[in-house]
Amino acid sequence: MHLIEVTEPAAQRIRELLEKDGKAATHGLRMKVVGGGCSGLRYELAFDDRVSETDTEIESHGVRVIVDEKSALYLVGTKLDFVDTLQESGFKMVNPNASTTCGCGESFNA
Repeated sequence: MHLIEVTEPAAQRIRELLEKDGKAATHGLRMKVVGGGCSGLRYELAFDDRVSETDTEIESHGVRVIVDEKSALYLVGTKLDFVDTLQESGFKMVNPNASTTCGCGESFNA
């Protein structure tokens, strides 16, 4: 099982945002799990150019995803997707470790 699976639409959107900010050559997407949200834990996504020795760096569809050691425990097997429909638009995490999620999909409990 992979730590994170990045779909092609998610990678394409990450690439677009990095290029727009002029960071395509230097940054990756950091996925982090922090306390908070209505279900107890929430996802944080941000561009980062630092990778520590305890981070895991994943290359998928030409983009880098960086996950810290603590967050990796909650993210094993997670699929990062990007959806753009009439009902929703944005990054979507499908996390097999989430026992409950909130209605907005931004927080979860493991």
